[in-house]
Amino acid sequence: MAVVRKRPQLNLHLPLPESTDRRPRFPPPLPLPLPLPNNNNSSFSTVDRLSDLEKLQVLGHGNSGTVYKVRHKRTLATYALKVIHGDCDTTVRRQIFREMEILRRTDSPYVVSCNGIFEKSPGDIAILLEYMDSGTLDNVLRINGTFSESSLANVALQVLNGLNYLHTHKIVHRDIKPSNLLVNSKMEVKIADFGVSKIMCRSLDPCDSYVGTCAYMSPERFDPDTYGSNYNGYAGDIWSLGLTLVELYVGHFPFSPPGQKPDWASLMCAICFSDPPSLQESSASEEFRDFIKCCLQKDSSKRWTVMQLLSHPFVNQNR
Repeated sequence: MAVVRKRPQLNLHLPLPESTDRRPRFPPPLPLPLPLPNNNNSSFSTVDRLSDLEKLQVLGHGNSGTVYKVRHKRTLATYALKVIHGDCDTTVRRQIFREMEILRRTDSPYVVSCNGIFEKSPGDIAILLEYMDSGTLDNVLRINGTFSESSLANVALQVLNGLNYLHTHKIVHRDIKPSNLLVNSKMEVKIADFGVSKIMCRSLDPCDSYVGTCAYMSPERFDPDTYGSNYNGYAGDIWSLGLTLVELYVGHFPFSPPGQKPDWASLMCAICFSDPPSLQESSASEEFRDFIKCCLQKDSSKRWTVMQLLSHPFVNQNR
């Protein structure tokens, strides 16, 4: 007689289907330009009008708008200009306003800086951002190949410093991944894209589970009853950082073979039921393997915090 092992019940909080009602429900307009934090960028005060800028090239397209590389006509300073169309989807519009609010609050060398927010035309918004000339870590991986441990220690240290700043100011990013980490030719790494981030009112404020990129979500976001009932987002950022570092080291997303894009259900099962990715069978150093293990604890209460990881030998090897 076959023995059937009882499978633990998953209490997955699946998102409800989107409403078919497409009438706009945009947030109320904010006064533009918004007040911004003091910024050490010497060219910060020179950008008063969009007409002061000239477009150099398109950096990227999306359903909500376009990102341009621009140059200030007088100072020749270079920026990235994110232009969002007024007729974009309601959800995207809400994310843009959330990003604007967070950019208005932040001032850290490890977070991409905002140099101005303008109303380009009725309904359209333009956000002037720091230009990072090497693009994203995802771009660097595709062009230059996998990262060395020394480079990853440098990346990890900078991202942890950025997360330490954000978490100290009660901001949870919720979408840490290679394509949201910008880098320049000096290998300075900065956290960007705060569209699904959250400003916490209290340290244990609940976060919506299904925001961000599914592939980099932590187990407790799918099944909080099993992997951490007090989901607050901070530990989720650490899990995403761990996956990001493994991806940059092995050259592909850790939960799937090279070249394969798993579907949502496969990802959910892999994250919840499979062992966390590890580097035990690789040539990685003991310090790096241990650092990844500290990031990728499935039980969120056992995952190391930002402050604990900042003291880890792996990120301190280049100091």
